[in-house]
Amino acid sequence: MRFLTSARPLLACGLAVLAACHSSPDKKDGKDAKKNTGPALVDVLVAHPTAVTDSVEANGAVVANDYVELHPEVNGRLTYLNVPEGHRVSKGTVIARINDADLQANLQKTRALLQVSRLSQDRLEKLLKVQGVNQADYDLAVSQVRSNQADAAYTQAMLAKTVIRAPFTGIVGLRQVSPGAYVTPTTILVTLQADTKLKVDFTLPEANGGLVRPGAVVTVQLAGNPPRRYPATVIAQESQVNQTTRNLTVRAQLPAGAQASPGAFARVSVPTGAARRSVLLPTNAIMPGDKSDQVVVVQHGKATMRDVRTGDRQQDQIAIVSGLAAGDSVVTNGVLFTQPGKPVKVRKTKSATN
Repeated sequence: MRFLTSARPLLACGLAVLAACHSSPDKKDGKDAKKNTGPALVDVLVAHPTAVTDSVEANGAVVANDYVELHPEVNGRLTYLNVPEGHRVSKGTVIARINDADLQANLQKTRALLQVSRLSQDRLEKLLKVQGVNQADYDLAVSQVRSNQADAAYTQAMLAKTVIRAPFTGIVGLRQVSPGAYVTPTTILVTLQADTKLKVDFTLPEANGGLVRPGAVVTVQLAGNPPRRYPATVIAQESQVNQTTRNLTVRAQLPAGAQASPGAFARVSVPTGAARRSVLLPTNAIMPGDKSDQVVVVQHGKATMRDVRTGDRQQDQIAIVSGLAAGDSVVTNGVLFTQPGKPVKVRKTKSATN
């Protein structure tokens, strides 16, 4: 019993020594971790104000110069269908034909009646000259000839409607029917659009309606990698403001050769004519805030938060209207790793004018 009692203090002492041995490396590692924490690596851009023209951004869509849905004008069954999907067809190309057998038969009947009525008119005209018939009988014969002529012309017009032709040169869309289908004037056969001249329709708030006049040039940006930008000339605007949205619809002509598809989304930049000196920064350098946007400025080797007022966007850049001065070093890369008042290490410096 005495041996067991004396062993307890020794066991407690051994456990304490083991605990101390295990805890000492953790403290050492914590100190080493603090020692390894250094200043954040950042790229900076030296601000240099440049002349930037103010503009108004608007959303729009590319539209074809001509677009049409081809419908038959008469009821009937399709006997011929020529729809080269996605290919160009010339004006006047026959797209479809509708069964016209009944109309052809009716035309032959009308022509036969017309021939008989003309013979009757000729006989009565000779008798009228010798007073062998009264004027009323001759006038009735003339009326019958004209009636038959009108019937023949109507039937010929209906026959012309059984042939559907391309009204202009353009690209054929996707076929909506098959040969042999029974169609009506509500049936869409195919779409056709002219892609040689493309336009852009966009809307502006009522207050900015004075910025666009026929002949004014706007900048159109289309999606792509990289995005495509084209100058477009304003050709017309809607005669009245939309009473629901209070927006004005404007149409601009894209230059020849513009690579765009009708219906594509377009972002339109309308210059206001006013210019100011602003600093252009990459959009990733801006930190949006509730009250104001902010940027990180390097001063005396430390990060400083600066409130700024932003202006127009230009592709991947944004204009800083106020809050920065010439020569300020603005962090462009590594913004998320900076802390106010903490040191930073500049890895790369670039000028705003480069």
